[in-house]
Amino acid sequence: MYFHVIASGSKGNATIVVSSNTVLLIDMGITLCRLEEGLAEINLTVNDITGAIFTHNHCDHISGLKFFSPKIMYALEGTLPSSLSNIVCVNQPFRIGDFEITPIETSHDATNPCAYLIKDKEESLFYMTDTGVFLNYCLPTVKNPTYLIIESNHDIKMLLHTNRPFELKNRIMSDKGHLCNEDSAIAAISIIGDQTKEIVLAHLSEEANTPEVALDAYHKIFNHFGVNIDNYRVRTAYQRQSLTGGNYPHEN
Repeated sequence: MYFHVIASGSKGNATIVVSSNTVLLIDMGITLCRLEEGLAEINLTVNDITGAIFTHNHCDHISGLKFFSPKIMYALEGTLPSSLSNIVCVNQPFRIGDFEITPIETSHDATNPCAYLIKDKEESLFYMTDTGVFLNYCLPTVKNPTYLIIESNHDIKMLLHTNRPFELKNRIMSDKGHLCNEDSAIAAISIIGDQTKEIVLAHLSEEANTPEVALDAYHKIFNHFGVNIDNYRVRTAYQRQSLTGGNYPHEN
């Protein structure tokens, strides 16, 4: 299994997960041109996509759904118009090609938002963005993935010093908003295990965070809890630059 985060952030999201015979798209909130460019980086095309799954109904995650057939789109009820997707249910696994996929409940100000646990025969990936908190009762299902892609949206001090309206700042910091760097790191520590190889920090705010600030927070939190961060490959995803991870056969 390998993954290719084409875009991650409030201006659009799209991630590709690939197994031997399956190409899975998580969210489509970017232009078709950008998707095609990102796929070409890993020698794939839009026609190679086996299925597309969607986390929630905000435009930065679903604006490009018009480019796909409803036959290959999957989402929880209320995420997409029912005529435009196959309806799946929280905690009930379903299959797309090589992958067993389980929707996991999240806490966000959207209709029926979710994360996804994705497994093939050998490895697993837990993908969770756009949540104000990590719901701990989900932990037994998602514990110890091979790969973790997790939101690390903002630094609280940087967010408070932006020119954003007070109501928006409160919404972002609420239990229905987004994970700050420290809460993301604490959630990551609870999720990872001895099988985990890689952690990708996703959905970073361009105004209220930087990769350096997010990674520094992770180092501090891991050290505080006595977890050796050097045991994992930890990187950040980007809004305008792709990131490839997992067992990509020709990764530089």
